[in-house]
Amino acid sequence: MHAPSVLVVGAGFGGIAAAIELRAHGIRDVTIVDAASGLGGTWLHNTYPGAACDVPSHLYSFSFAQRADWSQLCSPQSEILEYLQGVAKEFGVADLVEPNTRIVSAERPRADGPWTVTAEDGRTWHPDVLIVATGQLNRPITPNIPGIDTFAGHAFHSARWDHDHDLRGRRVAVIGTGASAVQFVPEIAPEVGHMSVFQRSGNWFLPRRNRRFPAWWRAAVRHVPGLQRWRRTFITEYCESLTLMIRHPATWGRIGRLYSTIFMRLQLRDPEVRRKAWPDYTFGCKRILFSSHWLPALQRDNVELVTDAVTAIEPSGIRTAEGRLHEVDTIIWGTGFAATDFMFPMEITGPGGRSLADEWSDGAHAYLGMTVPGFPSLFVLYGPNTNTSGGSIIRYLESQVRYVRQAIQEGRRRAAAGIEVRRDVEQAYDAEVQARFPGTAWTRCDSWYRDGSGRIVTNWPGYMRDYDARTERLDAEDYVFHG
Repeated sequence: MHAPSVLVVGAGFGGIAAAIELRAHGIRDVTIVDAASGLGGTWLHNTYPGAACDVPSHLYSFSFAQRADWSQLCSPQSEILEYLQGVAKEFGVADLVEPNTRIVSAERPRADGPWTVTAEDGRTWHPDVLIVATGQLNRPITPNIPGIDTFAGHAFHSARWDHDHDLRGRRVAVIGTGASAVQFVPEIAPEVGHMSVFQRSGNWFLPRRNRRFPAWWRAAVRHVPGLQRWRRTFITEYCESLTLMIRHPATWGRIGRLYSTIFMRLQLRDPEVRRKAWPDYTFGCKRILFSSHWLPALQRDNVELVTDAVTAIEPSGIRTAEGRLHEVDTIIWGTGFAATDFMFPMEITGPGGRSLADEWSDGAHAYLGMTVPGFPSLFVLYGPNTNTSGGSIIRYLESQVRYVRQAIQEGRRRAAAGIEVRRDVEQAYDAEVQARFPGTAWTRCDSWYRDGSGRIVTNWPGYMRDYDARTERLDAEDYVFHG
């Protein structure tokens, strides 16, 4: 069997990890395409003020490319991007990236392949294996609010920050109070004239005092044997404890809620802001946020927290449910991403004309979050039910690319032209995953973890170590080998 050709869509952490893993095991014909101007994924796009990871860098990094000189606990966007670009160059995969390439469709008419992948500019590829590494937090969304096109001021999404727009002295509206807004609002609040922050629901917070590491600590990490490994292990167990709290809201979750309550109560001195900002749902049901600066920012004299629903956008500002017009000249959308849409709007079609959109019409699902029956030699990284509420997605990605590499190798060993997960295997797995959610905090409110039907399609219901073990070794009995 000839060496398979592989096309990877997406040049973020997942795509780069896949290329490194495949080429390290002799699968050399690998191409990476990305719609952006270069590699980096979300860390290339998200350049808003204060952009940083909320997972400590000793864990939010590849196990095979550890770095001893992180500047602080949770590194800023520029440092993470520099790290990923450096790793890609070090492992010889940076030159595999073809930037400015937006894929619009992928079709595999026959189970024994290949794929025909088409870009927006008309170029095509014909790989044996297609790996989609566009992730869950890839496509910014803006809510469909009446009058949105009538706004006379300037508007942009936080994931596509307009650095040419001077915010000094302006009347700014921030719509959305998720993880991105929590980072950029404290950064821009001191310079704007007035800020109205529109919140749909409050968040549970834990502290994040993200100071720069002192010189003695950085020196210790570089020179003390085992310190880096201990640090990574400690952070891993701390992150797993968050998942423990989410999985057991009536017991361990109460401890997390108490810690968060004490922290938030100490920060929220203004009783009116406290009333508005306080979450009304179970601790851990939505993403727990880490910030020591968000709640103080909401209590600034030039900041107003608005909890009335936004009903319309008008030329001069934002109208809320009680009839008030908030006059602003800039709107920043902090409204997140189309997390449950995964690789869409790319059209993916398998043998017999079966559309992946149709396959997922009742909610996205994939065996181990990676492979779907009816779509041979298609693998998804950071796919359905592989998001983490408390850990590092990079650890999941490493497990996934190892598994995908095994699948490709097994297909090659059998001289197969395509490898496809059995439908009964995938269905049993999906039922098992969904059965692990009842009783957890994830089910106790509405969140972006769920699709329109209420099904949780983004998150893994267990621990990082569970997923590592589940994906450690491919079982060929789970698959059909074509050709």
